[in-house]
Amino acid sequence: MVTLERAFIVLAGLYGASGVGLAAAAAHLAPSSSLDSAALMALVHALAMLATLAAIHSGVLNRRFGLIGLVCFALGVALFSGDITIRVFAGHPLFPMAAPSGGVVLIGGWLILALSGFVARPSR
Repeated sequence: MVTLERAFIVLAGLYGASGVGLAAAAAHLAPSSSLDSAALMALVHALAMLATLAAIHSGVLNRRFGLIGLVCFALGVALFSGDITIRVFAGHPLFPMAAPSGGVVLIGGWLILALSGFVARPSR
């Protein structure tokens, strides 16, 4: 497996772990905060990253489009979940419009994966 793909596996694991941690923080440290949304985005996209890697590896997804989708997922979660987490615990944003920007990047990642279905080679 390529080093870049291994890096995405590590990142997916970190996002999964941080998603569980954020969910616990939302339940115990900051109820009624937006940490639930940050946790959900991290957890869902950790799994989506692993599924995307598996689809690339099996040849179901076009590698180039799959990797672009993975970059979008990685960046989008960092912006969206990171901004919300910093807002809750530090009281200020990562930067103006970071969370909405992350959401747009995540949507773009999903659309790129949808597009990859049209360019993937049929399996033999």
